[in-house]
Amino acid sequence: MTFRLMCPVCGKRDVYEFTYGGPERGPRPAEADAAEAHFRWAQFRMNRPEPQEEWWHHAAGCGVWFSTWRDPATNRETRPGGGAGEDEASLGDSS
Repeated sequence: MTFRLMCPVCGKRDVYEFTYGGPERGPRPAEADAAEAHFRWAQFRMNRPEPQEEWWHHAAGCGVWFSTWRDPATNRETRPGGGAGEDEASLGDSS
């Protein structure tokens, strides 16, 4: 299955031009925190079938790193929180 992503510099491109950087996980735990907290932050990644913020790298294009919201269940770019009735035209057709 393929889909398209909207690069902030180059516009809509095929996903094969990008490298997946993973979901946004928030800030790294402080060094003062236990090693367990850092281990969990670095190793455990949730793969939920709901919209999530993700990092992408336009490796075969302009080389920019950017974050976007995507619904892994449908492979469509979305807005935070997802939901029905979104204006897909403003996000670009991700099919």
